[in-house]
Amino acid sequence: MSDNPAPSNSKRPWWKSIGPGLVTACVVIGPGSILTSSKVGSVDGYSKIWVVVLAVAFMMVYTALASKLAVVSQTSTGDLVRKHAGKWLAVLIGLGVFFISAAFQFGNNLGVHSALSAYADFDYWVIIFNAITLAFVFGFRNLYTVIEKLMTCFVALMLISFAINLFFAKPDLGEMASGLIPSGLTDIGLPLLGLVGTTFVISAAYYQSYLVRFKGWQLKDLKTGMIDARVSAILMALITLMLMSTAAAVLRGKELTSVSDVANSLAPLFGEKGRIIFCLGLFSAAFSSFLVNSMIGGFILSDGLNLGSTPNEKGPRILTAAVLLVGMFVALYVIKSGVKPVGAIVAAQAITVIAAPLMAGTLLWLTNHKKIMGEHRNGLAINLVAGIGFILLVMMAYHTAVNKVLPALQTSAS
Repeated sequence: MSDNPAPSNSKRPWWKSIGPGLVTACVVIGPGSILTSSKVGSVDGYSKIWVVVLAVAFMMVYTALASKLAVVSQTSTGDLVRKHAGKWLAVLIGLGVFFISAAFQFGNNLGVHSALSAYADFDYWVIIFNAITLAFVFGFRNLYTVIEKLMTCFVALMLISFAINLFFAKPDLGEMASGLIPSGLTDIGLPLLGLVGTTFVISAAYYQSYLVRFKGWQLKDLKTGMIDARVSAILMALITLMLMSTAAAVLRGKELTSVSDVANSLAPLFGEKGRIIFCLGLFSAAFSSFLVNSMIGGFILSDGLNLGSTPNEKGPRILTAAVLLVGMFVALYVIKSGVKPVGAIVAAQAITVIAAPLMAGTLLWLTNHKKIMGEHRNGLAINLVAGIGFILLVMMAYHTAVNKVLPALQTSAS
């Protein structure tokens, strides 16, 4: 089951045991979330900090649910779904996550291209990045161990880089505190929904159940798993809030359409060193999200098709490579032609409408299943918070369907 043969030791200090949550945090903090949080900060200032806190709270709950499910059941999520619901649901979730990950990968490729093209104009950065990532996927026997160490370094780089920029931005602490109070409930539109969507990433929370198994945790490590989920959520919140607050302090009113716009806007304010520091954090976010996001799509589809669910099996690695290649070729098409693949984007949005609530509902159902969880079933408070998070995902899916997918389909039909 575990990619790391070393037995779990619950007597170790908790800070030496965490790991899966760091990997999850890295996939959530990618180029898309950096751009979205910066855009919200530049437009709304500090007033939407409460949205980040709310989204991270739901992410923490679902990450904890996935951790608990893996630790208690000691079985892959795909196997549980096949056994208690049927093969059709496992395959449907796997296909949905695969296409969502491929769509995210397209964005990650463009983020990497933007970050590196700011210093060297070269159209094929994404090929180099994908080659390096494929080498990681196929080059290490203990893949999870290597990735956990790498993601720990990337989290540290992101925290340091974005904290330095925030320090020089000198944010208004009073305004930041007032941003914790919910306001503007009637004007929540696409930017804020995007902020929630890039922070409350249900596919990453779902994948936590796989990471915990790779780590080799047993039932005695359940407490450590819950701490790991909380640490992951705190890191996500810190990085997102640093980005938003930096934009609120020094980029207010600027139009930001890409992550390179954010980097270039910081240069006149903080000098070239400020831009380099930001790009270092951006690079860390892009490559970490780049690697783990492809694994999410590959591993969950492989598990759904019953082709394996651990890094030492061929199926997950081959399908991970498939996610990487799809994202790379779509990004290259956009870079070379300048034309966005509208059909593919609409298809990915349509799949998200179905897959996101389905994953959340499945996690909620499995962690309340008496035969699976026994005495570790969810309590009333957890079910209440998770239920609200599920409703939020359904509302976001409805918004995407009505305001993005249907208009696009009507335009193409006419």
